[in-house]
Amino acid sequence: MRIVVGVTGGIAAYKATAIIRQLTEAGHSVKVIPTQNALRFIGATTLEALSHNAVDPDLYTDVADVKHVALGQEADLVLVAPATASFIARFAAGLADDLLGNVLLATKAPVVIAPAMHTEMWQHPATVANVATLRARGVQVIEPASGRLTGDDSGPGRLPEPEVIVSEVLSTMSPKDLLGKRIVVTAGGTIEPIDPVRFIGNRSSGKQGIALAQQAKLRGASVTLIAANLDTVPVELVDTVTVETAAQLNEAVMATLPAADVLIMAAAVADFRVTTPSSSKLKKSDLGDHMRIELVANPDILKQATIEIADRGLKVVTVGFAAETEPDRSTLLKIAGQKLVQKGCDLLVANDVSNGAVFGSEHNSVLILDDQKSALAHSGNKSFIADRILDAVVERLN
Repeated sequence: MRIVVGVTGGIAAYKATAIIRQLTEAGHSVKVIPTQNALRFIGATTLEALSHNAVDPDLYTDVADVKHVALGQEADLVLVAPATASFIARFAAGLADDLLGNVLLATKAPVVIAPAMHTEMWQHPATVANVATLRARGVQVIEPASGRLTGDDSGPGRLPEPEVIVSEVLSTMSPKDLLGKRIVVTAGGTIEPIDPVRFIGNRSSGKQGIALAQQAKLRGASVTLIAANLDTVPVELVDTVTVETAAQLNEAVMATLPAADVLIMAAAVADFRVTTPSSSKLKKSDLGDHMRIELVANPDILKQATIEIADRGLKVVTVGFAAETEPDRSTLLKIAGQKLVQKGCDLLVANDVSNGAVFGSEHNSVLILDDQKSALAHSGNKSFIADRILDAVVERLN
């Protein structure tokens, strides 16, 4: 997606750097158009480095290319963040005295603005009227946050955090092809206690599962995230069930299954658990130089879920994951095909995690395999991978 990011001259302009970075990392082409006043707060060099595109200094360069029209016509979306009171007034009046103003008049793409100013300015009748005018024209206005402003002031008018703005932008452009669907996503990694202090675990960060939940919500789905030992859970995913062990995860999955349209098992589930965990801390002085732990296999949650779906005649698309230490693609594909059959799922996502790859990373490389043994390879950030998995889910639902 081609996104134009306008930056206007307010102290909150520094937050534009995080917005630009997040949009580019999500795989979008970003063109930044700062106003001259914005460049008093943040340098063009920084904006170019983050967007990977040159920053046009003003309206009067490359005139022969009619760039003010071309930029507006080529954009899939225009975002202005921060949007000052002065900018909002000029935009509402249809003034085009700089490059950003011209682009906004030339574009037919959706426009999103994120106002940032002092409370008194935000609540002034002129600003209220200008915002109402823009909304009436179809401009999406993100409500300012309440909090600390410049100086000692506090109140509504603060620029929302970059994550909130990016989420709003992506929601505007995301296809709503999962509207009305109920999706259950497991994320993270289960742990199995040895005693009240120690446990057996794995290295899953849960980032891919979180990305799947976030992208599914952007595409209109009602999402339940079953979070296994995640450090942070996105606040916007309000329907969250927290678990620790494989047994708890199994119980949560089975409880949500009857109402689900899709089950995505992205969590890394421990294959074994301690047969009899100690109720008190095991003392090293009592154990000596060696410690023996008896393990017993955990249930195969995905396989049990697919059996439950078949036995009860449920219509649930199931997606499994296979993290393998196998760099050879043909071998990985063979392993994935075997697991797809063993688990009985509709889709299986396989990736190579050799040498600690993927864990905790923002990027992933996967093979998406269906029950016809057709495989698609994708590489990119985890939001991009999540969308490709959801594309396969949508195709399956249809």
